[in-house]
Amino acid sequence: MQKQLVIFGIGKIAEVVYYYAKEECGFSIACFCVDEKYRTIPTFQDLPVVAFEEVAKNYPPDRYDMFVAVGYHDLNRLRETKCREAMEKGYALASIISPRANLPLNVTTGWNCFIMPPAVIHPCVRIANNVFIWSGAMVGHHSVIEDNCWLTSCCNISGNVHIGANTFLAVNATVGHSVTLGKNCFLGANTLVIKNLEDDKVVIAEAQKPLRLTSNQFLRMSNFSSL
Repeated sequence: MQKQLVIFGIGKIAEVVYYYAKEECGFSIACFCVDEKYRTIPTFQDLPVVAFEEVAKNYPPDRYDMFVAVGYHDLNRLRETKCREAMEKGYALASIISPRANLPLNVTTGWNCFIMPPAVIHPCVRIANNVFIWSGAMVGHHSVIEDNCWLTSCCNISGNVHIGANTFLAVNATVGHSVTLGKNCFLGANTLVIKNLEDDKVVIAEAQKPLRLTSNQFLRMSNFSSL
């Protein structure tokens, strides 16, 4: 029997997680919790917000599971820390994986994973613990995503890729076939990586510069308005 769920967090990520947990994955959400110093509101989504330090008193881990809905602060280390603290309290950490993500049967996932639809996950992929995969991301066959990673919308992981722990991939980042990324790497939006990266590397694509023309000037000079 599925236990009721306690969600750690009261921010935008927690709100998104709450939606998928309740509406698509069938969880019964009991409450939200945060560290006492951040408990600025009594309720969130019409549910109580309790102090993390005291949560086990009324929501004991033998009756409730927890999900840590925290963003990618400090390359996911904050979420990693809160997962560890929750497990030290005795909580099992649930994973929230939309059924519309259509994971193949031989894909493995760890605890505190969050996968939104319509992510595309190929067969023979291993997803470790505390990995967040946003909508539209693609993970190719035989790839491995290590602990505490975050794959944002529309990033593309080719086949047989190994992504090290605590790595962040921004929107539209692409990793080539059989590439290995070290841990604690940061790939910015629209980046392309086709060679292995060591630990702690940062790859940033140059941002496009705006034209000096205003949008009205551009429309007058182009054929765009006539389409």
